[in-house]
Amino acid sequence: MPQGKNIGKGQRVCRRCGTHRGVIRRYGLYICRRCFYEIGKDIGFHRYE
Repeated sequence: MPQGKNIGKGQRVCRRCGTHRGVIRRYGLYICRRCFYEIGKDIGFHRYE
């Protein structure tokens, strides 16, 4: 594989825990779904039932 290719899911990491799985990129969040569940309310998201 050619060097210098920074593409793919491996390049997107959670800012909080560093995992590559389930990263939410919308609105520039770049946090995984597990961290979002924990801190979503603190950063201004509301849960509707």
